[in-house]
Amino acid sequence: MRCLLSLALSLANIGRTVADNPIIQTIYTADPSPYVYNDTIWLFADHDEDAASSFFLMKEWRLYSSTDVVNWQDWGTIASLASTFKWSTDRAWAPQTVERNGVFYMYCPVQVSGGAMAIGVATSKSITGPYVDALGKPLVQNNNIDPTVLIDDDGQAYLYWANPGLYYIKLNKDMISYNGSVVSVSPKPNGLTEAPWFYKRNGKYYLAYASNGIPESISYSTSTGPTGPWTGKGGTIMAASGSSFTNHEGIIDYKNHSLFFYHNGALPGGGGYHRSICIEDFTYGSDGSIPTLKMTTTGAAQVGSLDAYVQTSATTIAFSSGVKTEKYSEGFMDVTNTNANGAYIKVKGVDFGSAGAASLSVRAASSSGSGKITASLGSKTGTVVATCSVASTGGTQKWETVTCPVTGAKGKNDLYWTFSGSFGFAWWRFTARNATTVARDFEA
Repeated sequence: MRCLLSLALSLANIGRTVADNPIIQTIYTADPSPYVYNDTIWLFADHDEDAASSFFLMKEWRLYSSTDVVNWQDWGTIASLASTFKWSTDRAWAPQTVERNGVFYMYCPVQVSGGAMAIGVATSKSITGPYVDALGKPLVQNNNIDPTVLIDDDGQAYLYWANPGLYYIKLNKDMISYNGSVVSVSPKPNGLTEAPWFYKRNGKYYLAYASNGIPESISYSTSTGPTGPWTGKGGTIMAASGSSFTNHEGIIDYKNHSLFFYHNGALPGGGGYHRSICIEDFTYGSDGSIPTLKMTTTGAAQVGSLDAYVQTSATTIAFSSGVKTEKYSEGFMDVTNTNANGAYIKVKGVDFGSAGAASLSVRAASSSGSGKITASLGSKTGTVVATCSVASTGGTQKWETVTCPVTGAKGKNDLYWTFSGSFGFAWWRFTARNATTVARDFEA
């Protein structure tokens, strides 16, 4: 079962036109929670395990990041039931995170002894974690789920959550306690089922949510105040579709682009318990209204480009097949399973500049040797610009940097990595012809 997604993607992508939705292909992900911090989108997600069959099997929370909306770096597991909320028993479901005074607060619904759902809070001084349990017990518990958090302009923080009711609390400044009692919202927004997403834009409060039962649509309502009433202009954002009976939204603005995150069952082997996160871009109406959107395989447009001359994690992916990710002994995550049938990685919109690249360096680890990493432009079978041989390094986490010559890599292109052999692939960096600046490194 662990190989279900990898095998399905390998078979499905033979002869297939490469899309950009869903945005994560190495595992099944759901319940997107995007957060803009330091000019980067940080995407918090939960993980549908391959072994799920007749119900959700979810044990951990994952983190991804992007500076261009289309290429996503994998930061791995940042919290889990076993390591973070030791008082929980099951169901690592939809999280949301916010930063305050240099601390990141991640609110997570989990199941507790007896079967009820509760909301815990974990904290970290780094957005990449690890996150630790702040309380050793639930923050709130009334068998509802899907927390969403907003710190308003006056400093007051609100936490909403739902299913089947809609509730909120006013968080104290410490973000791990609250003032007053839990408030039940009545009437709740029309058709609300679960998955509230609470935010403020241009002085107006928005509450988006999953609606209309099973299968779920996504709707929204607005208000002039943070606690409602939620009777303002709204409507359907996305009708039920996409091979998943649930949906869960996240909505942000990034570099003057409005983005709608959601999940569906579009990956091979996907469905109600094997979901995948997607993105669409959209434009608000002049009155602040949100248009009705359709699920696409194209996804959102790239914002800017990716610099070929910055050291980049091999887990920075626009689309892929066959490959998996694992813990990287020198940093966060690396790429593995390169020997899967048809394995490849697409990196969208890589800018080589007018002078072009002279060489390529890759960080690799191999216990067997006789491997190759090939860089092509435009497609998996496009113009080959570099091939680096990967000899044995003495182990799958014993890393060496390999450098090889590059020809024909100029301008902005989609970059494809293809592989021969089994090895680990940690990062890559091109060197420009007539380079006058020192290449900058990413945080591994």
